[in-house]
Amino acid sequence: MEKIPIIQGRETTEIDIQFVRELIKSNPSWNRTRLSRELCDLWNWRDVGVRPKDMACRSFLLKLEQRGRINLPARQISSGFGSRKLSIPDVFHSTEAITSPLRDLGSLRFELVTDQVKLGLFKCLLSRYHYLGFDRTVGKNLKYLVFDREDRPLACLLFGSAAWKVADRDRFIGWDAATKAAKLDLLTNNTRFLILPWVKVPHLASHILSQIARRIRTDWIQKYQHPVLLLETFVDRERFRGTCYQAANWIYVGKTQGRSRNDRYITLCVPVKDCYLYPLVKSFREVLQ
Repeated sequence: MEKIPIIQGRETTEIDIQFVRELIKSNPSWNRTRLSRELCDLWNWRDVGVRPKDMACRSFLLKLEQRGRINLPARQISSGFGSRKLSIPDVFHSTEAITSPLRDLGSLRFELVTDQVKLGLFKCLLSRYHYLGFDRTVGKNLKYLVFDREDRPLACLLFGSAAWKVADRDRFIGWDAATKAAKLDLLTNNTRFLILPWVKVPHLASHILSQIARRIRTDWIQKYQHPVLLLETFVDRERFRGTCYQAANWIYVGKTQGRSRNDRYITLCVPVKDCYLYPLVKSFREVLQ
């Protein structure tokens, strides 16, 4: 039985590929989302909890198509995976300059974004003031808004799925490919961290990172019924020095290779980024290995 290289952490045979072809052929009305969800159910492809690994399955199907092994249904442009960028409405928010010392802000309030009102503000702030903007979130994620005691917004943070391939991170953990495929769900990536541009408070960013590290494991368990053990982030070294992560005791482990995750032919150049990690438990290596 011929095998093709491991795709999205899964060893794939010609029988598997033929099964996917027949599934597509037998269900011509299914879009890509329906196809990946049904395939997750049929193959019992799930994370360490009970949720289907829908986004991993979508990436798996895309890679099969890119290799010419299957033909996926046409993309649906109006919504869902691969759609156009969202149009995000403005939400009123204070832009009053905040320059007081950290101690004068009082106890900061960290709010998980769980309702539509806070979500609207979160999207608005990131889309307007973060250099990467905001499109949509896929997979497991947590969104935080940070306020001072006067209810003025100070910062936004977004944690999502960990990156699939980071050589220096994997060496730091001690991962081989099979173990990483089984354990990647125990990491989360700080994909956005924004201190709002009118907030000029020394040491605020590192203080927020330290506070988040104390609570995110509990928040993740409450939402997804399993913990995260390690935080990761990638700092664009052409724009930032990563000072706040260093001050919050994140560990620099190396840099990326300057390739996009969608680069099939090693031709796409993207900014090299520094990789930082933050263990949430002392025994993280024992569990992850």
